[in-house]
Amino acid sequence: MAESAVSFLLDNLTPLLQNEVQLLWGVHGQVQYIFDELERIKAFLRVADAKEESNDYLRVWVKQVRDVAYDMEDALDEFMLRLLYYHGHGFSSSLHKLYHFIKSLKARHRIASDMQGIKSRVESISNSHTRFNMAIPGWSSNRLAYRQLTIQGDALLLEEAELVGIAGPKKQLMEWLLNNETGRQVISVVGMGGLGKTTLVKQVYDDPKVKKRFKVHAWITVSRSINKEDLIDEIFTDIRKPVPPEVSNMNIDRKRETIKDFLQQSSYLIVLDGVWDVNDWDFIKHSLPSNNRYGSRIMVTTRNAEVASASCVEIHDQVYNLEPLSPEESWELLCKKTFQGKPCPRNLEEVCHCILNRCGGLPLAIVAISAVLATKDDANIDEWASLCHTFGPEIGENYRLDNMKRVLSLSFNDLPYYLKSCFLYLSMFPDFRKIETMRLIRLWIAEGFVIEKEGMTPEEVAEGYIKELLDRSLIQVAGTTSCGRIKSCKVHDLLREIVIQKSKDQNFGVVVKEQGMLPEKVRRLSVVKTLHNVQNKNLSHLRSLLIFNSEDSLTEFPKLFPRSLKLLKVLELKGAPIENFPEEVCKLFHLKFLGLKKTKVKHIPRSIKKLQKLETLNLKDSFVTELPVEILSLKRLRHLLVYRYQIESYVHFHSKIGVTAPDGIGCLQSLQKLCFIEGNQENLTELGKLNQLRRLGIVKFREKDGSTLCSSIEKLINLRSLSITSEEKTDVIDLQHISSPPQYLQRLYLAGHMETLPQWINSLQNLGL
Repeated sequence: MAESAVSFLLDNLTPLLQNEVQLLWGVHGQVQYIFDELERIKAFLRVADAKEESNDYLRVWVKQVRDVAYDMEDALDEFMLRLLYYHGHGFSSSLHKLYHFIKSLKARHRIASDMQGIKSRVESISNSHTRFNMAIPGWSSNRLAYRQLTIQGDALLLEEAELVGIAGPKKQLMEWLLNNETGRQVISVVGMGGLGKTTLVKQVYDDPKVKKRFKVHAWITVSRSINKEDLIDEIFTDIRKPVPPEVSNMNIDRKRETIKDFLQQSSYLIVLDGVWDVNDWDFIKHSLPSNNRYGSRIMVTTRNAEVASASCVEIHDQVYNLEPLSPEESWELLCKKTFQGKPCPRNLEEVCHCILNRCGGLPLAIVAISAVLATKDDANIDEWASLCHTFGPEIGENYRLDNMKRVLSLSFNDLPYYLKSCFLYLSMFPDFRKIETMRLIRLWIAEGFVIEKEGMTPEEVAEGYIKELLDRSLIQVAGTTSCGRIKSCKVHDLLREIVIQKSKDQNFGVVVKEQGMLPEKVRRLSVVKTLHNVQNKNLSHLRSLLIFNSEDSLTEFPKLFPRSLKLLKVLELKGAPIENFPEEVCKLFHLKFLGLKKTKVKHIPRSIKKLQKLETLNLKDSFVTELPVEILSLKRLRHLLVYRYQIESYVHFHSKIGVTAPDGIGCLQSLQKLCFIEGNQENLTELGKLNQLRRLGIVKFREKDGSTLCSSIEKLINLRSLSITSEEKTDVIDLQHISSPPQYLQRLYLAGHMETLPQWINSLQNLGL
């Protein structure tokens, strides 16, 4: 995770280094030195992040790197804040200019002092890195050691997992394996860690029918830190016994050719257990003959759906998605391991079901938890119930759960740095809550987690992140729209508990439900039910504040502004019992995301114009009916959601209520989503200037404005979704005047009277996708 913090900082330092004007002479050199040193350290951090839990020195060293990255980010954000205060008042007299020049110099001298201190710390970190012989040349030994650790963990999994619910999957795999196809066939088994993929495939691999069918057998544990030469040697050792002496003198390419020549003459079954990356599969694939005529088979186990798809491209290849155990199978396994096959005592049934629900059908989790339960007194129900309520701490502290924790953590450790922060952010949402994917995407963007890619919007890049997390079996689809798009996602409960602990340990973020200690310099805070838990706490380093199910009136809320939350980027107050827009919010210079969904706020203050970095303003289901003209000052605004449903049924014609927008809405050139504004001729004309718009919603459309709307729609070349509701049922929505419709349009919602369907609809290739 330190790799993620450092990479995030380096990405943000680059533009600063390119703009030397903002820094004092000499400070630029210090920043450049820090940048270069952290760039060098970053190369080692991926290995260090993965091994820190098993090495006390590494854990301390990684924490030092992470802390210095956080402190430098704070220093730079505070520097930009001071420059704003000293230049943002518009005084014109010479005296005031001199005053603000002096204040500006103070800000620059402060950043110079901060950078000098951080530079000294970076030097110390770099020196200790070298002194303890942790330089990059030693990386290979670290990789091998970690690979060995992974193999040992998988062996433990094979020993501990019980064969419950395995008959059906085994039967299907056996049918695919033993069919009459004469060419080479690949069978991939995919699913999240702990489902028992290795156990299942081992049962198939060891079956006498399979042993009899294939002449050559090899079980290869690939692991996440693959060493290609070692892997080829392992294949050689498994398929040729004894290994010919001349092999030791071959280079890797010659060894691969020798393997292909040998396997070409036989029917073979090779299991590749634990393939993490498509590139690893490609390397192995080209080491095995593809035109074998003896009906050979390759079986792959993986947590990554992308690997499964990439390995199964031929017509006879098969992908098996291994599912969690059913409730009945889970109960059978729990009783088998906890009560040695005896029925569960009546007094423990309820609490055991509670514990089982937290396991989510994961065999490894059930086996591990059962080992803990088996040591408890059947007569002491309080002891059992406490486990259900303290699941997270139990995972972190009970050594019997270490193997489960390690196996589940492997998927997180394997993430690229840009996905680690994104995944950790999921820990900010309350238990068992479905997470809206578009909301999550906007939060990621506001935090700066989404890396720019040429030709793509940040939202499109972030959608790719969602898919990648799904492919890696780290999140699951919780809900879809009528057209099949992912509407919400969720995280397996045990994986979420592990991530919550990682977030807390690394000062990434904390969920607060009751009174308790907050980590020093906590950066993200999720508050459930009451703000009293965080009053009088040091929140000066906070970047995100999310409040869920608040029971407070939030009368004390303004006291947190602006001094305590001066670096805040995200403020989510969804459902908070507030009626007035908190004016103090408008003093948050760095704010990019403001969520007031389902609040009772009625008016937006004119001071909203101060939020120059704001990208998302969510007023959905609030009572705002009009936007002030000052909203037009927010040039970075990307998502403006301002509407509510008047009655329970959203299909009712007049159920959707939009807002009156000020004239000149076309100046908000960054807008991606605008829903819903009342249609009038001036605004309908302005809409044509919003050529980045992806989603547009219009209410109270009038028949007489049809040609104006058509003219604007033709200019919205990036539009994906369009919703139009007429002012009265009798108003005709006439879109016939569009000669060149947006070619990427996927969804079209029309509520009103239509005499004919527009002819151009047939030309839209993506409609309904």
